[in-house]
Amino acid sequence: MKEHKHLIVRAEVNNPPMSEEEAKKSIVELIDMIDMKLLMGPFAKYVEVEGNRGLTVASIIETSHVVLHSWDEQTPAVVQLDVYTCASLDKQIVLDALTQFDPVKTDYKYLDREFNL
Repeated sequence: MKEHKHLIVRAEVNNPPMSEEEAKKSIVELIDMIDMKLLMGPFAKYVEVEGNRGLTVASIIETSHVVLHSWDEQTPAVVQLDVYTCASLDKQIVLDALTQFDPVKTDYKYLDREFNL
């Protein structure tokens, strides 16, 4: 039977991702660290719209997806990360990967979606 793990992270950070290329590289490294297989992407786009300025990076992995959103207009900036997989997932690896953004506060929910939420 497949597992269904879903990690949702919200972090307030001092060093948000700003470069599309660097953010894509970070997501590829994260996917490798959690031992997943990249199928498509990552796709990244920086949005310049006032009130919603920031970066979105999306990747399709063999077992689902990894998506990061950041908003850099406020201090500290906000990074939200969504990792969903139909495989086992070590949440600490994902949380440790966020240290590159210099988090000052990190909250997360780790859901086992196999049967219920």
